[in-house]
Amino acid sequence: MLPTLRRCAAASKIIKHCGWKEGPIDAATNALVNIRLNEHLNAFTNLQKEEVILSEAKKAQERAFKRELKHALDGRLIAIKDNIATIDLPTTCASYMLKDYQSPFDATVVERLRDKGAIVVGKTNMDEFGMGSHSTFSPFGPVSKPGTTPLESLAYSAGGSSGGSAAAVAAGMCDIALGTDTGGSVRLPASYCGLVGFKPSYGMLSRWGVVAYANSLDTVGIIANHSNDVKAVWKVLNFPDKLDPTCVETGTRMRVGRMIEDFHRVRRDTRKDGRFRIGVPMEYNVEEMAEGTRKLWDATLEYLAQWGCEIVPISLPHTRHALPAYYILAPAEASSNLARYDGIRYGTRHEQDRDGETLFAPTRAAGFGDEVRRRILLGTYSLSSEAMGNYFVQAQKVRRLVQKDFDSVFAMPNGLDCDGETKWEDRPWNSKGVDVIVCPTALGESPKLEDVNKMSQTERYAGDVLTVPASLAGLPAVSMPVSKKVGMQVIGQWGDEKGMWEVAVMLEKMRKGEVGAQLADEAEAALNGVERVD
Repeated sequence: MLPTLRRCAAASKIIKHCGWKEGPIDAATNALVNIRLNEHLNAFTNLQKEEVILSEAKKAQERAFKRELKHALDGRLIAIKDNIATIDLPTTCASYMLKDYQSPFDATVVERLRDKGAIVVGKTNMDEFGMGSHSTFSPFGPVSKPGTTPLESLAYSAGGSSGGSAAAVAAGMCDIALGTDTGGSVRLPASYCGLVGFKPSYGMLSRWGVVAYANSLDTVGIIANHSNDVKAVWKVLNFPDKLDPTCVETGTRMRVGRMIEDFHRVRRDTRKDGRFRIGVPMEYNVEEMAEGTRKLWDATLEYLAQWGCEIVPISLPHTRHALPAYYILAPAEASSNLARYDGIRYGTRHEQDRDGETLFAPTRAAGFGDEVRRRILLGTYSLSSEAMGNYFVQAQKVRRLVQKDFDSVFAMPNGLDCDGETKWEDRPWNSKGVDVIVCPTALGESPKLEDVNKMSQTERYAGDVLTVPASLAGLPAVSMPVSKKVGMQVIGQWGDEKGMWEVAVMLEKMRKGEVGAQLADEAEAALNGVERVD
């Protein structure tokens, strides 16, 4: 029996409430068309069968007609980075080492999304094992940033290592994508592709089923066109997981949550108009930053000031040591994590591999790419007895100093350092501190792929300079697309996603308002090297 007009109208309202411009079937059909039209982007390593996607979309549409949708994400199209386990699609980490690996289970984050009715469209391309900033270290080929023409689409990098996730969202191949962020791998691609890219506080999202690169840094992240979509996924995934020992337990979440609510209540009650205090780190204004990016940063701060925010210069003195410390710690952890891929327990074994002194060598030489082998060697050396004291131990000390720098400038204390019994009035909060930090996500716009291939390793690594500090400190950070080519990063205190999102939403509205749009246009004109003419 055909649905009545009343039921159709009700279903239409539900569909609009869930963020669809059209029903699940139409959305899935359009996404499949975009996937076929944008194969040249190399956004995916493996795709779900079209009939499976359309079948799931049909079920979601039927639930909408019956007013039985599971969640706002029911029927939404989700892409999953290829280092997050899925039971129905291979998980290769964009590596020959795992080219045949099929996970026997879904990662916790994937399972939660499926439970809400989300439809997995495929696994996205990436830098091998997450090691890279431009999605060029992949046997599937580099990921290109979607452009207005096919030639432009092939010219620019989509960023990395979650470049496939960003390209898939930007090209309309899915609604939302999951990535992983170790030192900026979600935020940088989002900045380059004009998207929202969110890295939560370390430990807030489960890593069960995520192939490890650096355990103390890896964080599941979310990429979408709009903050509402990112926050919808965040609310679904933001739960403890007993399967992941690094996932924050319920008691700590409740304690920190109460502290954050108390802080924002005090902020609203004691400050004029409850205004936010925005920190501007002077050390982030590095010489390598593009002039257009610097002007866009100034325009963003001017816009926030017009919203009533107080702009406060701050100092994070150990930021200059964060990048070298990161490139000691992350490879060290990677060398340990990737030791399991020997072709016997895990990984595709090379046919020339044999017992004896060269056991495993052919397998690992053939299975890992140049960048992965480089970082394994670097990490193995920094963990050796002769180098550990001078490198690994010192890098850990730098990491703690970076964390202390952030704690010293935030008004709210770090929730992990506070017990549950201390009253708010007795907590060591900083009355002159800031609520969030705002800075560029990247030094400039997306580089051309041909320029990336000419870069030295130092130049490649330097692109992470603005994202790595928040990763070392485990802080929540989101890149917001205040321009078509450059994103601004909002960094909050650990666990304070609430305050971070309030300021991030202000930035999302920047281009929609007349004043904000004018400021952004003037800065973007500088980014393009032209003078804006009214």
